[in-house]
Amino acid sequence: MDRLEAMALLVTVTETGSLSAAARRLGAPLATVSRKVADLEAHLNARLLTRTNRQVQLTEAGRAYLAAAKEILGRVEEAERMASGEYVTPKGELTVTAPLVFGRLHILPVVTDFLQVFPDITLRLVLGDRLSNLIEDHIDAALRIGNLPDSNLVATRLGSTRRSAYASPDYLKRRGLPTTLEELIHHDCVSFENIVPSKFWIFHDGKQDISTPVRTRLSVTTAEAAIDAAVAGTGITRVLSYQAAKAVAAGTLVPVLEAFEPPAWPIHFVHVAQGALPLKMRAFLDFATPRIRAKLA
Repeated sequence: MDRLEAMALLVTVTETGSLSAAARRLGAPLATVSRKVADLEAHLNARLLTRTNRQVQLTEAGRAYLAAAKEILGRVEEAERMASGEYVTPKGELTVTAPLVFGRLHILPVVTDFLQVFPDITLRLVLGDRLSNLIEDHIDAALRIGNLPDSNLVATRLGSTRRSAYASPDYLKRRGLPTTLEELIHHDCVSFENIVPSKFWIFHDGKQDISTPVRTRLSVTTAEAAIDAAVAGTGITRVLSYQAAKAVAAGTLVPVLEAFEPPAWPIHFVHVAQGALPLKMRAFLDFATPRIRAKLA
């Protein structure tokens, strides 16, 4: 029996939650996965997993063995990285994920510059608004917008962003500048929604959130479309400040109701806690972090 293979198999089973899910991830027959787990238990003379129809649970012996297996596998991986020169010269493959608009505007330009500086690194950039699981999706670094839940992830603060309201100078000339939340119901609004148009926007008065009714004349499913519609004078829209930054800099959109903006959301890079960071990962964080901080500033 290959003990390292057996350890890695047990880790996969516990991460996926079932033998069948582990078999799918590994591309192996379910019978093979089940047999190898049984062989490991026979070798140890201990039951590691309690099996049910849909999932598995670790026994007390299984939890202890899993913790030791993860430490051993981590040391083996680190030794392989050192032997391959990964701690001497930045090389290898990185997978980075970010929200769609932020990634296109801010991460992609940094990545293209990064790859020119480090020719031995290849990078996979996954852009999307789905919250990925870094371990299950094999992601090295993720950009997260919003308050982070408690976790074992290591976070690097990059800056912050706000959800703000914007309108074109032409629209404000025709319809007037709203200065109170009560006036908003008399304005045309462009809502950026995933499913259904919103009837309320959430603002903040410095003490508490305020749910404010709005009249949505146009509902769209991307921030870019909302910004384009607002620039065209269709109405007031509400997007994250980094999404509208280019239009604001060009003078085609101006902020409105700034006194009622909700608190800013932090922006972080997060990655899984590990021993010594691979040089490729350290090189990316050291390269990308100051450049993104400068853009957000």
